[in-house]
Amino acid sequence: MWFMRQAGRSLPEYRALRSRGTMLEACLDPALASEITMQPVRRHGVDAAIFFSDIIVPLALLGIDVEIAAGRGPVFSRPLGTGADIAETVRIDPALVTERGGEIADAVARTTAMLADLSSERGEPIPLIGFAGAPFTLAAYLIEGGPSRDHLAARRMIHEDPAAWHDLTMWLAEVTGRFLALQVDAGASAGQLFDSWAGGVAPDDYRAAVLPASAAALEHVRALEVPDGVPHIPLVHFGVGAGEVLADMASIDVDALGVDYRVPLDEARRRAGRDLTVQGNLDPALLFAPAPVRTAGVHRVLEAGRAARAHVFNLGHGVPMETDPDALTAVVRTVHDWRAQ
Repeated sequence: MWFMRQAGRSLPEYRALRSRGTMLEACLDPALASEITMQPVRRHGVDAAIFFSDIIVPLALLGIDVEIAAGRGPVFSRPLGTGADIAETVRIDPALVTERGGEIADAVARTTAMLADLSSERGEPIPLIGFAGAPFTLAAYLIEGGPSRDHLAARRMIHEDPAAWHDLTMWLAEVTGRFLALQVDAGASAGQLFDSWAGGVAPDDYRAAVLPASAAALEHVRALEVPDGVPHIPLVHFGVGAGEVLADMASIDVDALGVDYRVPLDEARRRAGRDLTVQGNLDPALLFAPAPVRTAGVHRVLEAGRAARAHVFNLGHGVPMETDPDALTAVVRTVHDWRAQ
């Protein structure tokens, strides 16, 4: 088990490290990013680390002007509101992500070395999971210029200028695919493609205008050479509000399907229509419940996860900022106690 957004603002040690500088600066500082990645692994005893980063980091590496505004999220100085804006942007060479990603590779290498030391102490391996944003979510941010309630501008672009939309999302597939491959090539053991806004489009539009770019992004990881004895790099596909397209998300030959808290895992496995691992999906709101209520919720998720070939326990979205870290540690203990039975 691990937690999405586990190296987040709920930890006082994280807030102490992040008291100076911006989020982007932290992501691009190898020593800081690796230490932040390790903090929840040490504190909570989770079974895997998720690389500390942000989905807009590869866009920043390309020189696109973006900042992560406190309390809001990614904000772009020049939204891509027209086909001409998109045509200009997609001329930027995605290979620059790899060429300028030395700090990312360094952070991954530092983290895997630290995990190796901790693994020796625990007597079991602790893998590092790479992390990248799906093309649709990145496209929505770029077109809207920042967060949006309904992603209307992005959804309009799908229908108003499908050629521009295709060019943008396939360009983003290479950008974010290279970013994920960079982490895996530097030592991450698995990769997750995170689609924050997957549930924001109609299922038919998802299949035609969203899924192809997500599939293309993951091909960059599949093209990597893997170490001897490793059959392939495991890939996780996660989307928020994506209950109606779980079968589509599972169809691009991923190893695990991340499920948010809206769909029980046994139902998600049924909808997926194929034998794969499920990841999730405790409602983050239960982290604030009394201990017996929280524990019962964890047990329900574990029982539902039995429907799949394997289950990676997680939240059904990220750790809220106000979470008591002790509640997270208690969830880990509950899961591990269950596993030991």
